Amino acid sequence: MIRFVQPKDTADIVAIYNHYITNTTVTFETTPLTAEQMSRRIDLLASKYPYFVFEEEGKVVGYCYAHGWKEKAAYNKTVETTIYLSPTSVGKGIGKKMLAHLIEECRLRNYHSLIACITQGNEASFVLHQHFGFHQASQFKEVGRKFDQWLDVIDYQLIIK
Repeated sequence: MIRFVQPKDTADIVAIYNHYITNTTVTFETTPLTAEQMSRRIDLLASKYPYFVFEEEGKVVGYCYAHGWKEKAAYNKTVETTIYLSPTSVGKGIGKKMLAHLIEECRLRNYHSLIACITQGNEASFVLHQHFGFHQASQFKEVGRKFDQWLDVIDYQLIIK
């Protein structure tokens, strides 16, 4: 079930995110977050942007949200999208359901352009975004360094009008 995020979801969300911090290059963060840090982030984002969780049997197994892409006022109709799934929930169609829901909510909120910033090598995310019509808009070479390797970021974009 997809629903808006609630404070009770913080522990599950931070567990999912910390997995990606410590085990992957999907996020460029290098230090796991505490529940308190994640709670502050959730509160800040959910107060202004769409933020959803996917719940199965009372447990959050994925989350997604949109947030401001750039700070200047002229960018206020463009948002960056983010989606994370628990490792045991990958490949079950949950990501497609969540991203479809997020795109529709962004459309309802009159956003115009969605940006997905994806680390090179994250093929599952490329495929997911391409499924919804996102196209590569840019590639930044060697902008992050994690696990002793330089990493590229590829931006995908969807105009939703």
